[in-house]
Amino acid sequence: MSQTPIGSLAALRAVMQAAGVQACLIPSADPHLSEYLPDYWQLRPWLTGFTGSVGTVVVTETFAGLWVDSRYWVQAEAELVGSPVTLMKIGVATDPAHTQWLAEHLPAGAVVAVDGRALGLLAREALFAAFEPRQIKLVIDQDLPGQCWTTRPALPSAPVRDLSIDIAGQSRAEKFARVRTVMKEKSAQWHLLSTLDDIAWLLNLRGSDVSFNPVFLAHVLVGLEGVTLYVLPGKVDCTLARTLAADGVEVRPYDSAGSELAKLPPTDTVLFDPARTTCALIDRVVAHTVRAINPSTFFKSQKTEHELGHVRRVMEQDGAALCAFFAWLEQAITRAEDTELNELMVDERLTDLRAQQPGFISRSFGTIAAFNANGAMPHYRATPQSYARIQGNGLLLIDSGGQYLGGTTDITRVVPIGHVNAEQKADYTAVLQAMIALSRLRFPTGVASPMLDAVARAPLWARLVEYGHGTGHGVGYYLNVHEGPQVISYRAAPAPHTAMQPGMITSNEPGLYRPGRWGIRIENLVCNQVAGTSEFGEFLQFETLTLCPIDTRCIDVAQMRPDELAWLDAYHAEVQRRLAPKVSGAALEWLLQRTKPLGGYNPNFPHAPH
Repeated sequence: MSQTPIGSLAALRAVMQAAGVQACLIPSADPHLSEYLPDYWQLRPWLTGFTGSVGTVVVTETFAGLWVDSRYWVQAEAELVGSPVTLMKIGVATDPAHTQWLAEHLPAGAVVAVDGRALGLLAREALFAAFEPRQIKLVIDQDLPGQCWTTRPALPSAPVRDLSIDIAGQSRAEKFARVRTVMKEKSAQWHLLSTLDDIAWLLNLRGSDVSFNPVFLAHVLVGLEGVTLYVLPGKVDCTLARTLAADGVEVRPYDSAGSELAKLPPTDTVLFDPARTTCALIDRVVAHTVRAINPSTFFKSQKTEHELGHVRRVMEQDGAALCAFFAWLEQAITRAEDTELNELMVDERLTDLRAQQPGFISRSFGTIAAFNANGAMPHYRATPQSYARIQGNGLLLIDSGGQYLGGTTDITRVVPIGHVNAEQKADYTAVLQAMIALSRLRFPTGVASPMLDAVARAPLWARLVEYGHGTGHGVGYYLNVHEGPQVISYRAAPAPHTAMQPGMITSNEPGLYRPGRWGIRIENLVCNQVAGTSEFGEFLQFETLTLCPIDTRCIDVAQMRPDELAWLDAYHAEVQRRLAPKVSGAALEWLLQRTKPLGGYNPNFPHAPH
């Protein structure tokens, strides 16, 4: 980014004036509505200097605003110091949503421009509803920021990789058949897919076009007879193209998707997900349309036993790397008075040790290594320009994960540095109790996942404390570390599509954050397993997948109940059993030390981890 925000905004405003536009809207999105964006679509950091992963920007002739939620307030305040961009806090009554702000501050008849290639259909409908009373016009066919971003990066060119059936478990033909069954139920001859993880799952392909998620830029059109993959030139080599053709998949140019959609017979019907499709693409369809969640969203969320077998193996590999890392960390802490230990070193060492494991591909998200006050920012990132030295007393929060050939990991642990005071121990213990409460839960199959949130929060609410993020998100199978349809958060609507089903992998990550002081989050990945059936129907329970000790030095044991101690001791017994054969030396010593029971272990305890 060669320009400063001042220069970028000035250039954009000149283009807006020439186009007769009173406001420009820049969402954090691409043509696939991805969470992590290719460099080509990183418009927000180029325009504002804010480097968080999510944020919406509005620019008018006299105002520039950045809308972010509570996870990013502290970071945005720091990065916007001296900037002409105003921080707008999502969820604060004094700061209206960007749609409301535009409707209230623009004159009647004003024109708002947004690149429709990166605007979801539902987002456009929300803008229409806000703009209609004031006759504000929305135009989606102009990429105004792109006209003035002279150093805009190219689209990614890395090759697409085939995923072996040994890892995938299901053939492309089997997955196509499952999707076509739903298409026929919806009386649709075609199904349009733009979400990258759905495409990667459906075609048993992987890529590296965005950071952390093993996906590639593409659209897919599934017909009742064949499948068309729209992908950038050169990304599918001749050998893979022949393999795909044998499975009924035709490879076509990425930028031809819209024009070919326009050629579908008007009497046909296209199934698409309105929450996962951009308006610029769906506007090209002249055929009938039917709206529904992508069928693959449900299919890929319910991992097969074949997939779970690979995930369990990956969790052992990841756990072994973590044992080696924490053994190194404890030695580094003892030497911190003589040599510097900082947050950046945590990420570097952890990534190096994971990379030594078979099948490691990359990190699954940017590692959060946050000491003391930095831990109070749930999405904090240390950078070479801004990081903390780890010394003295306090808490170090480490949230990290890996992409492996056969699974995706995501884990958070908090470790003590020096002396931990009574208040820190009380907070840590409360978060642990919250995590254990959800881990032990049994619930009916099909229950809406947001309804489980209160179980995790209850131990914290009892102490009159709360945290601003969700408790759990779905996790992919060597795919996106964040996937749906399930989400454990009372802020999400308990809709039918959020139903908990067997095989779903979800994070369990309650937290507690004291701004300016410390942050605590403890996270395991869990999987829905059938607990049994009664006259009231089928019930599920969580299998804990993550294998890594939870640091007991931060616990106020007197604050915990015997059944909670029993769960923790049982978990640590399982961690030791699974990981001890895979580590040696200092890593083994660390594992044995950190899995010592606190006195509550009972092998017959009914809710011990599987």
